[in-house]
Amino acid sequence: MNTKSLFKQLIADFHAAPIRPLMTRDVVLPLDIEKIVVVTGMRRVGKTSLLLNAIETLRQSVAVQKILYLSFEDERLNVQAEDLDLILQAYRELYPELDLSQCYFFFDEIQEISGWEKFIRRLDDAISRHIYLTGSNSKLLSSEIATSLRGRCLSFEVFPLSFGEFLRFKNIAPDLISSKGRALIGLEFERYLIQGGFPELVNIESSEIRRKIIQDYYDVMLFRDVIERYQESNIPALKYFLKRVLESVSSSLSIAKIHNEMKSAGFKVGKNSLHDYLAMSEAVYFTVIASKFDPSIVRQTMAEKKGYIIDNGFLTQLSFRYQHDYGKLLENLVAISLRRQDPNVHFIKGVQECDFVLSTAKGLLPVQVAYDLSHPDTLARELKGLVKAAQFLNASAGIIVTLNEERTLIHHGINVTILSAWQFLLTELN
Repeated sequence: MNTKSLFKQLIADFHAAPIRPLMTRDVVLPLDIEKIVVVTGMRRVGKTSLLLNAIETLRQSVAVQKILYLSFEDERLNVQAEDLDLILQAYRELYPELDLSQCYFFFDEIQEISGWEKFIRRLDDAISRHIYLTGSNSKLLSSEIATSLRGRCLSFEVFPLSFGEFLRFKNIAPDLISSKGRALIGLEFERYLIQGGFPELVNIESSEIRRKIIQDYYDVMLFRDVIERYQESNIPALKYFLKRVLESVSSSLSIAKIHNEMKSAGFKVGKNSLHDYLAMSEAVYFTVIASKFDPSIVRQTMAEKKGYIIDNGFLTQLSFRYQHDYGKLLENLVAISLRRQDPNVHFIKGVQECDFVLSTAKGLLPVQVAYDLSHPDTLARELKGLVKAAQFLNASAGIIVTLNEERTLIHHGINVTILSAWQFLLTELN
């Protein structure tokens, strides 16, 4: 079958098939805006489902033939940029009566096609102003959009399920009042803390199957999104570096230290390559990089970094280190939550350390994460760090996130709110 005929088949097959019911997410794509809507996020977090939800909504008011959907992850599509015009040719031949300016175009994982942006620019210029794209690389898409599609795009990021979405996928309506409701939420939070938030895994009980699926996610990310896309040849060094980052969650990321360690272990890799690996891992949404907070953007850019991983499932299934280290798992969850709200995640380090800085409508708030505050020394240490950070930020309040403790107090003039982790994750703090 030639490429045009294959496009015809895929378009017609999609029009003939019903869309199975899908759970809604917190992100909802606009359908009445004349912008190129771009959705980015790691593979398997639900970008396709977001497109299909939008298409299902459109089908209630738009004829199905006016909606074109193609996934470039389809193994039958071995196409280059010069083949993309065949999509329009196939569409016109299938439905010659259609006015394509009134049609909607949905392209899933478009970054698989090198040079895709020229086709999309022409489509936007001359054919339709209703274009939706997804991709698994934030930097790649943003750089291509910035150069070729400047001012034409509206971007959305999709992450693994938030705790609220996790409960929704399990058909649990949060009851924050009754003892029974709070106990149920606490139980589900402990599951979420350990297994993470990939949609496919929510209702899988077998830990062995979850482990195999998470390993597959990791392998696809590594080989397709990093090695193939960036044409990286030093695979052993890349694998070691990513494993090192994964096992150093919440700790200072010293590229120089890791470089020396790898040289001693016999790896032949330059320090600049390690900086590139870190940037790649962040671009494909594997890592969340936090920077030391500094009022100076220049100093902040050059300052110390910490690394977190985009989903706790990677931590618990790919490393024995986190099987029972609930403190690290909790801190990683908070980092992911903050990353959902803001592309820039910060911590404070200096005279006293503070885990995170939360940007709210009312200003900056210091956030400490402590799994268990039952020991007086732990409480004293966390309060001391929080107060120092609040003074540094000129803030009058701060938050301590714990597993299940909830109370408020005033410490050295700072209003301290101690929240259970599930309450922190379910409460809109902005």
